[in-house]
Amino acid sequence: MPVEATSAGAILFRDTRGHREYLLLKSRPGDWEFPKGGVEGEEELQQTAIREVTEEAGVEDFRLIDGFRKEYDYVFEAGGNTIHKTVHLFIAHSFEASAELSTEHRDLQWRDYEQALNTITQDGPRDILEDAHDYLDDLKATEADGYLLGSES
Repeated sequence: MPVEATSAGAILFRDTRGHREYLLLKSRPGDWEFPKGGVEGEEELQQTAIREVTEEAGVEDFRLIDGFRKEYDYVFEAGGNTIHKTVHLFIAHSFEASAELSTEHRDLQWRDYEQALNTITQDGPRDILEDAHDYLDDLKATEADGYLLGSES
């Protein structure tokens, strides 16, 4: 019977000269992913996502975008156990021009949409990026002032 684990994170984006770029982190095993990590204690999923963006990307000035949360899951082996992990991803708008590499990752890159799609190594996060990109396009089209902003970090 697999051990159940829950993580949360965010698809972090910034606007650079009118173009949207997404932050990707290269994990120690070599996968490119979004900032994410395990839920601690009694944290809500949004609280975990906010904490992980700050811890893993060094970004503090950002906002979660209301109305978007998707999940994917995968199974892996660790310490002799089979782990079934469910990852919940939100969208976050960064107001900072840069990010800082944490000790948990080997590299970070801001990538445009097409580059990000081609860089992400797992199907689950790639599919959610497609949904998030479309969601942001729809939001931007309906909001005169840009994106409808949600929770503050």
